[in-house]
Amino acid sequence: MAHISDLIATDIEQYLKAHETKSLLRFITCGSVDDGKSTLIGRLLYESKMLFEDQLAAVEADSKKYGTQGDAIDFALLVDGLAAEREQGITIDVAYRFFSTDKRKFIVADTPGHEQYTRNMVTGASTADAAILMVDARKGILTQTRRHSYLISLLGIRHVVVAINKMDLVNYSEKIYRQIVEDYRVFAAQLGLADITFIPMSAFKGDNITGPSEAMPWYRGTTLMGYLETVEVDDTRMQRTPFRLPVQWVNRPNLDFRGFAGTVASGVIAPGDRIRVQPSGKESTVARIVTRDGDLERAVAGQSVTLTLADEVDISRGDVISTVEAPAEVADQFECTITWMHDEPMLAGRPYLLKIGAKTVTATVTDIKYQVNVNTLEHVAAKKLELNAIGVCNLSLDRPVAFDPHRDNRDTGGFILIDRLSNSTVGAGLLHFALRRAHNIHLQHVDVDKTARAALKHQKSCMLWFTGLSGAGKSSIANLVEKKLHALGHHTYLLDGDNVRHGLNKDLGFTDADRVENIRRVAEVAKLMVDAGLVVLTAFISPFRSERQMARALVDEGEFVEIFVDTPLEIAEQRDVKGLYKKARRGELKNFTGIDSPYEAPEDPEIRLETTRLSLEAAAEAVIAALRQGGIISA
Repeated sequence: MAHISDLIATDIEQYLKAHETKSLLRFITCGSVDDGKSTLIGRLLYESKMLFEDQLAAVEADSKKYGTQGDAIDFALLVDGLAAEREQGITIDVAYRFFSTDKRKFIVADTPGHEQYTRNMVTGASTADAAILMVDARKGILTQTRRHSYLISLLGIRHVVVAINKMDLVNYSEKIYRQIVEDYRVFAAQLGLADITFIPMSAFKGDNITGPSEAMPWYRGTTLMGYLETVEVDDTRMQRTPFRLPVQWVNRPNLDFRGFAGTVASGVIAPGDRIRVQPSGKESTVARIVTRDGDLERAVAGQSVTLTLADEVDISRGDVISTVEAPAEVADQFECTITWMHDEPMLAGRPYLLKIGAKTVTATVTDIKYQVNVNTLEHVAAKKLELNAIGVCNLSLDRPVAFDPHRDNRDTGGFILIDRLSNSTVGAGLLHFALRRAHNIHLQHVDVDKTARAALKHQKSCMLWFTGLSGAGKSSIANLVEKKLHALGHHTYLLDGDNVRHGLNKDLGFTDADRVENIRRVAEVAKLMVDAGLVVLTAFISPFRSERQMARALVDEGEFVEIFVDTPLEIAEQRDVKGLYKKARRGELKNFTGIDSPYEAPEDPEIRLETTRLSLEAAAEAVIAALRQGGIISA
């Protein structure tokens, strides 16, 4: 590896100290397929002398096998690490590379150009300070150029380089360069992109990468490396914004020390400053700023510190410490933009886990306002978001969180969505603003509560959730169980799937989105009935585990009893009392559970009823016996 600095050989400690104090710029390369993103990064690594001799030897060998540049080195192979990428000559995954110069350290994310890998591009751009948008001088502004420009503006990347690449293939034409600049400025104005720098270059030949190109004397602007070494890093800008410290850890090594650790997301803090803890709203004063190397007189954005306070304040992981003068907002309902990253579509009404900073809460998309066509920027109506789709949605949380609009602070305004069952990250989002109703609607305290209502009825309120295929016998068994509970003197109510669709849910069909909303409404009604002190029974197919989990989460521990009426599809189809299976088989009934719509059987229900060996009466008695054994009923 070529020495970047003579200090490496003569004074390694001095070199490391100087290296440690350099600023770090994170940037991405993006644009259409084959615009030269990977080649550019390979060239930057080569020019900054960040390659070992064995790496150069390997890439020279790979260039002969996979390369597209004849006998010359194919710099793209330094970045395209997947075998599929090398074979196809495209970028699929996000590739991160580190390099440095005497002035600055860099982490670059090479993001894929294909539309089907939009989620990967969003991942790479989420922490970037700047973006290099590659444009092939032969092709000009393409659909993917517009798509990635939209994503850049959406994610709040403020510094954009439009790298007009492959100028060597158009004879370094100034006219072609000027036309592309004009075309892009018109489009960028629609997105609100303001800080744009245009650089004509050839990543393959090295023109205007680290030094001015002799082939383009008409261009007198910065080189790419000159731009990267001087553009403002986001941490520097964030020091001028209000202070935010998302608490990652409560540090309590002994009885005499209690500190709150985290990375400063924005602003500056010093001992003696008044702070507000959110969402609780409690206030105190900073006593010390503690680090491994000793106390600091002040902390700025990007530093990891531990704050101690002058008062005993209850602070937990996930809370946000702000200044009193400019605190973060607090709300539980928002408008947001969501990029969907999972093969299973996002459905309104389905609950997910939302992680913002170090805080995890339950979130439900209450409304998909529209989906954005990233090619045309058109707003399109949507009931769900498929993989790689981007939509503007209303979001409701189960508790308030501290936040800032994403345009002001990416750390406190960005979030991810997590599947509650698989724990997979399924979406990424940006908060716009709190919905007005979030500030206008508050829970009203009542003196007569669930316990008092249930005690008056001499029973324990609960939710008995019958689930199974159509024709399994849910309604019949639930009806018998209610009769038996009524005979024992219990106050009950049965919510049946067909009956509810005649009133409360008569506006819903049988798409996945409507099924989710159907169960959401029923679960909320059942929750109110449990709060009223009743034993409420529900008989619904409720085909998705996530919705049944959502219903369970609405009530207290021990108040939800999942009853799986376990009947094989062939048996349920043989019964077919309503003739629904026959219609589904003939194609007259779409989205029918078990035929062309899935049923996700419970994995660990409280009660399992195998109707192939139990009569309706025996199944009902089994439920009553299980309720007695579980202490839900005593009679």
